[in-house]
Amino acid sequence: MKQIIIAGGCFWGVEHYYSRLKGVTLTKVGYTDGEKENPSYQEVCNNSGHVEAVYVEYNEEIISLAKILEHFFRIVDPTQWNRQGHDIGKQYRNGLFYFNDKDKTFIEATLKEVQHRYKKPLHTFLLPAKPFYDAEEYHQKYLVKNPTGYCHVNMALAKPEELK
Repeated sequence: MKQIIIAGGCFWGVEHYYSRLKGVTLTKVGYTDGEKENPSYQEVCNNSGHVEAVYVEYNEEIISLAKILEHFFRIVDPTQWNRQGHDIGKQYRNGLFYFNDKDKTFIEATLKEVQHRYKKPLHTFLLPAKPFYDAEEYHQKYLVKNPTGYCHVNMALAKPEELK
């Protein structure tokens, strides 16, 4: 299985969106890109430096990295700085964490290509994967547990043939 960590605003919607895609075998929400080990949600909300993120495992024979990134750019505004939708703060910045140099090179090329679609600069960061700390259990699969819960991601952006 391949893996990537995706930051795209509130992790509830990003996790739910990706969990529904064919070829995605595992999703979990958590925190990364901060100094403290195993931060709490409260600490992340109080400027611990971490970002809300989603760890994604996928079968590249079913869904490619190109498709994973295509979905990312469907559900985020890559030009927003430290926010997505109504969620504002450093923990809501958007970016991608890669696990190998081949993926890094591919993502860099994709970011350059995507930049041509926007007049404003992209604020999507690209970093090597850092320690990922699972969020508290009540955050995991939040929108399955709370179907009417808040979500900034438009689930209809995934085409029916892309879903499990």
